[in-house]
Amino acid sequence: MPNRPINVLYIDDDATLGRLVQRMLGRHNYVVEHVETAEAGLSRAQEGGVDVIILDHDLGSASGLDVLADLAEHASAPAVIYVTASSELSIAVTALKAGAMDYVVKTVGEDFEVLLRAALEHAVVKTRLTRAREQAELEVRAARDRAVTLLAEVNHRVANSLSLVGSLVRMQAGSVEDPGAKAALAETQARITAIGNLHRSLYTSDDVRTVELASYLRSLLEEFARSMSGSGRMPTVSFEAEPILAKTDKAISIGLIATELVTNALKYAYPDGQGEVRVRLSRVDDKVALEVVDDGIGWTGTGAIKGTGLGSKIVSAMARSLATELRYEQREGRGTHAVMELSLSGLAPPEAADG
Repeated sequence: MPNRPINVLYIDDDATLGRLVQRMLGRHNYVVEHVETAEAGLSRAQEGGVDVIILDHDLGSASGLDVLADLAEHASAPAVIYVTASSELSIAVTALKAGAMDYVVKTVGEDFEVLLRAALEHAVVKTRLTRAREQAELEVRAARDRAVTLLAEVNHRVANSLSLVGSLVRMQAGSVEDPGAKAALAETQARITAIGNLHRSLYTSDDVRTVELASYLRSLLEEFARSMSGSGRMPTVSFEAEPILAKTDKAISIGLIATELVTNALKYAYPDGQGEVRVRLSRVDDKVALEVVDDGIGWTGTGAIKGTGLGSKIVSAMARSLATELRYEQREGRGTHAVMELSLSGLAPPEAADG
């Protein structure tokens, strides 16, 4: 038992017994406050500062069960030990169902004191353990909420910083004359945008562990298309997708791959700058497919690669991180069809993969 006195409220219309219980429990570190009516007991309980209530069944004009019913409406009400002179089991069962923590039968002699003290000690310990658990749960929830808020703020700041870096790269691209350097800077900006958009998605998400791929890729491709149109290239980028949840690290890799494939299509498929690049994200059974298709001059994944080859290296590295590979399918007529298949179980969290 704790060192401080235990405050007990004893509700019983028997004044003589009330004084007896006060003396009896006062010897064992209990401070007993006695009231004789249900109304006085409820009023005192609502004031607070009571650790345990001892409640008599027969209160003259009222029943202890009525008091139990009123106390049950208050979540912070103290634990109640129900006492009565009757040995009827039905009263005990009814009291316990109504919310009493324990039940003691009034008897003559020391048995009543022993049983009442045992019930009090059990009630105090159980109540404090329950309240300690509730407080700990509140603190854990509060800490989690703080962590979520801080993580959202971090993602927000990262997204803003990457947006600033992308703007600086764009300004740098506008100040150079060499076409190769200008194109390289535009590709670098697209890669920065791919990562920045993911962090932007995270700080507006309820769960930073996952990203909704369809909305992420759509926002990424829309921003990418706007930046490319500003550079004078006008091919259309279309996007079709099913809602698919992906782990955050997987989404970054997929976003970079999509960016590189679309960049290649825009650079090499349509030399005259006119055409369409179609991006599709689909799910079939336990597989997710990312496809980038164009109707341009065509490339099947063989032969010399134009440019530095950095984009192909990035795609290969990202594909390895996703435990897959990129392949090119044959098409009738002109154009390129790049496909990457992913295992849904490896892509999404378990609860999403099972859905």
